[in-house]
Amino acid sequence: MNKEMLTGNGDPDSIGLMKIKKTGLILALCFFGAALCFADDPQMNNSKLDESKSKLAAGTDKINPTYISLVQFTDKGIQNAKQTTQRVAAWAAKVQSMGVTIKQMYWTLGQYDQVCIFQAPDDETAASVLLAADMLGNVRTQTMRAFTASEMDKILAKVP
Repeated sequence: MNKEMLTGNGDPDSIGLMKIKKTGLILALCFFGAALCFADDPQMNNSKLDESKSKLAAGTDKINPTYISLVQFTDKGIQNAKQTTQRVAAWAAKVQSMGVTIKQMYWTLGQYDQVCIFQAPDDETAASVLLAADMLGNVRTQTMRAFTASEMDKILAKVP
């Protein structure tokens, strides 16, 4: 196929516009996928904790912060792509002892090869486990701190 068949003309501006639209669509799909991950799952047990058995004071909810990592394979990671699921399982087991929980891992098409949704006790722990993963040389990560609706309500309450 030539450029005229893809864009309707050979105009470089049309090609650039098509790339922008494609990037926008990919971002929209990523955000939609993240939203789906946080949606209530009817099969999950949504029962409340018995506060009398909790080690936390009554009314205190300690939920670990959530992070979303966009992951790209390095050249080394692509060469070892057949072991990607085993590497993720080994990494998840290793970081669990640090209080990190992998909520979901997706292998994706497009600019990023994986999207990882995880919880960690704090930003420092999240940064340390991501740095350890990056140092193995198979992936590079871009990570965002994600907020639940209740966390966002607390943030908005502090807005002057």
